[in-house]
Amino acid sequence: MPALTLFGRKWLAGTDDMVFPSLIELFIRLLWLSLIGVATCRYYNATFNCTSGGELIRTYLIGKLTFLVIVCLLLVIIINRSAQGSIVDVHARRHVPKLMAIKIILLVPEVGWNIVGSIWAYMNVIHCNDYDHYTHTAINVLVCLDWILYALAVFTLFMVIDPIGSVKLRGSQPDLTLDSLRHRKVTSVWLRRFRWVFCWIIRDKQSHEAFTQVAGLLSSMFRDTDLVPSDVIAGFVLLRVKQKRESREQRRIELMAEQRLKYTTDVKEAFCGLPSWMSLEKAAHYMKFSLSTYGCPLIMFLHCFTGIFKLLANSTCCACFRSKPTLVRGDNCCWCNLAGVKAISKLSEKDILYASFKNHIFELPFVVIADHKTSSIVIAVRGSMSMRDVFTDLTALPEKLEGEGIPPDTLAHKGMVMCALTLKKNLEDNNILEKAFSTFPEYNLVLTGHSLGAGTSIILGFLLRPIYPNLKVYAFATPGGLITKKASEETEQFVMTVGLGDDFIMRLSVHNFEDLRTQMFNVLQSCRLPKYRVFLNGFGYALFGVPTRDLESTWRNDRPTPRFRTPEHQRRVLIPPHSDVMSRRYMRNQLYSAGRILHIAPKRKTKDDKRSEDDETYEMRWLTPDDFLELRIMPRMLLDHLPHNLLKAINTVLEEQRTEILDFPQVKII
Repeated sequence: MPALTLFGRKWLAGTDDMVFPSLIELFIRLLWLSLIGVATCRYYNATFNCTSGGELIRTYLIGKLTFLVIVCLLLVIIINRSAQGSIVDVHARRHVPKLMAIKIILLVPEVGWNIVGSIWAYMNVIHCNDYDHYTHTAINVLVCLDWILYALAVFTLFMVIDPIGSVKLRGSQPDLTLDSLRHRKVTSVWLRRFRWVFCWIIRDKQSHEAFTQVAGLLSSMFRDTDLVPSDVIAGFVLLRVKQKRESREQRRIELMAEQRLKYTTDVKEAFCGLPSWMSLEKAAHYMKFSLSTYGCPLIMFLHCFTGIFKLLANSTCCACFRSKPTLVRGDNCCWCNLAGVKAISKLSEKDILYASFKNHIFELPFVVIADHKTSSIVIAVRGSMSMRDVFTDLTALPEKLEGEGIPPDTLAHKGMVMCALTLKKNLEDNNILEKAFSTFPEYNLVLTGHSLGAGTSIILGFLLRPIYPNLKVYAFATPGGLITKKASEETEQFVMTVGLGDDFIMRLSVHNFEDLRTQMFNVLQSCRLPKYRVFLNGFGYALFGVPTRDLESTWRNDRPTPRFRTPEHQRRVLIPPHSDVMSRRYMRNQLYSAGRILHIAPKRKTKDDKRSEDDETYEMRWLTPDDFLELRIMPRMLLDHLPHNLLKAINTVLEEQRTEILDFPQVKII
């Protein structure tokens, strides 16, 4: 910070972002300086015996040494100046833009000198009788590496240029017309990026709609701020430290007041008084079906070396030329994805009534299963596993959801509503459920899914309830920004949601992320460390955790004395005075998670437990959607979302319960 301003425009890099790139370049330049120095010592005198071109060689060697020395000294100064001050204290870094301008301008004569080196290395213009193998090899290599370095420099400049960095789009006064122009410009830039980077995604009306909405979302999040990408990464590191400090303080207060959230390891106690269909054993059973929808890729991920054999045992060679007892759409000729479904779910092919592996924006793969163990027809919907699914996730504008039994004025996540409508149409067009219930008329309907599949299953459950009033939904890691409050309360009648630990998807919604953005501004403003220290600390946190000393030493004093207060003109203004980014909302309505939410969390270990090598143990508690309104940066927030980790936690809880039953036969499990 602040965003670097060069040649009359803003760039996507800060004045404190030059430490590590300059260190890397300094190491390379020093290595080249040593090689060129040795070559000069060995070959300089021999150039006087050249029949032609000796002056050119001497000019190149002396000039190259001079440029390398100047650039190395300049890099040392840039590193020193860029490392000064905290993230928001810019006065010590005020010379960095000028130094960077000099560095970029020096590329021009360096290119000229490298042209001279290329003539010496690869053209027969220079004729010398003396030949030194080391010198010629070193020059040949360094000339090529120089061209690569210049190409990387041009590419870096291209990557860090801000397409909307023109001063014409950065007024200092509030102007609705200017703000609207900025919004349209930022949105169009993001839209153009999506079309270029994800050109392999089918260009249709749905993809255009998804791209446009995601571009608008990204434009709304950080428009009118002076943040650069590295600030966001530093903000996440600082948020982790801040939230850990707050968690410790909260635990201390709870222990003093004896108000800690009461988790239990007893399944019977957790499910006491709930309807029989809400069962952890049933949840584990249906979780296997949700896991199986990830198919072949998940098998290869979980079993890197033996996965291929598991697939071969369940695949059907040349299936497209054989009779089809199972209707399969969108799979390859050997039905590898269906093989993955069978390998994970342990089902026979005749129990899989229909399988669609078509994956487009607003269209998810799903499997229809005849589950004889629970006498139910199961629709299992796959979660996010492709960039198409990511765009579906990010199409987060509220969409009106209407139908019989749905509370009036219900709004839901648009991407998931579109997926549910597409899936419902697929079921109706192929008469899938009618055929299934004609064969198994006594069976019930169950919907299940993980992540994006969980949200889609819940909305599909709303749409199918008028026809199948007894249907149940078992959702796993349901996204946070799914549906409005009243509809969320209605889903408690037919939806059971299971989540694990610090899963961030269960807490992720547009509102929650906007609140996190506000917290990010605050921690960046109050941090007393330079950015390079934040990055180094973050690397250490990832390996060893956050040490206690950093919980306090990272921040400025909340009330600094006037004598030591940083002058205002030396501090970074993260948000212009006219900006409404702190109050601006991408959408007005808050969306929540759905269903009765069973939260499974790792049991906090004592010091003695940490010394032992026992497996992780878990405890559980019923929570409400209101308990997932804060997005937290935690070490396991990604791992706890993975479906196989959630299934492992559920199975661990059940196994512990069975062990207790063996030890104490009078205890029964529901």
